[in-house]
Amino acid sequence: MDPALLVEWLVKSGVIIFLILTGFAYLTLFERRVLARIQVRIGPNRAGPLGLLQPLADGIKLLFKEEVIPDKADKVIFILAPVLTVIPAFVLLAVIPLGPEISILGRSYSLSLAGDVNVGVLYLLAVASISVYGIVLAGWSSNNKYALLGGLRSAAQMISYELVLGLAFIGPILLANSMSLKDIIQAQSRVWFIVLQPIGFLLFLVASIAEVNRAPFDMPEAEQELTAGYHVEYSGMKFALFFMAEYGKMIVVSFITASLFLGGYLGPFVDKLPLLGPIYLLVKVTLILFFMIWVRATWPRIRYDRLMALGWKVLLPIGLLNIIITAILVILVGGY
Repeated sequence: MDPALLVEWLVKSGVIIFLILTGFAYLTLFERRVLARIQVRIGPNRAGPLGLLQPLADGIKLLFKEEVIPDKADKVIFILAPVLTVIPAFVLLAVIPLGPEISILGRSYSLSLAGDVNVGVLYLLAVASISVYGIVLAGWSSNNKYALLGGLRSAAQMISYELVLGLAFIGPILLANSMSLKDIIQAQSRVWFIVLQPIGFLLFLVASIAEVNRAPFDMPEAEQELTAGYHVEYSGMKFALFFMAEYGKMIVVSFITASLFLGGYLGPFVDKLPLLGPIYLLVKVTLILFFMIWVRATWPRIRYDRLMALGWKVLLPIGLLNIIITAILVILVGGY
């Protein structure tokens, strides 16, 4: 194996791990500060200057909390479930282009770990569906009826909204005539797909919030009836892994949304200064994350039957109609 290639993989893997772990830590602080501002209160500001060490304080607290495993739980699956939930967040980010190709010492480097995967969209859909297993297994292995109900709810919800998510992917694929994320981003050099696919963008945004179990779609962990749901028996670092998975998926979903509908890393002068690409992408991702937090702060949790009805009776038909109209327009116009 080429040593330079091995070094490139190690560096890119380190960047992805850093993005997810640091992003998870400071996204929690960002969310708490934004929620505090919306609710006219202060938020965490004691641990470190401006509260910047609050995530570190939370991590130390969870590290020293007692880890409890129920006597009648399936111990192996109980331990593996949080790990199985958090891994997809790291794997998904590997195929997302973080910027254009850069040239160092006469050699071109791609700013994504896996390079240009020609079926990147299929890869995203396949890997994203794995995380539901961790939540279901966590609920089942706990030997707790509330945890089991939370796991079953999550399976039904995530499978239902994955269909809507898949339909929302098809609009950008048709417009770019490719399943490669790199090609989809490059096809937005003239106009972002949010302009051509506003319905697809809204469907993707709603379905992705439901996929990561965020409010108002956080029914698998509805406190008033499931006492925290599928992770009710978890504590310490295992509990932290579930939240790392949630916030990690929020970050990855924001990267995917920006790549499919907001031009990804494209922006002014990127062709002349390629390192501006990751900066533009991070700005777009931050805005999407802010929107998710804003939704949590302002929308009440909806009833579970209405949650399922929204997915199957409203969003799914709209998604199918959007695909039909997009396909007809692409054929009539002769391609984007």
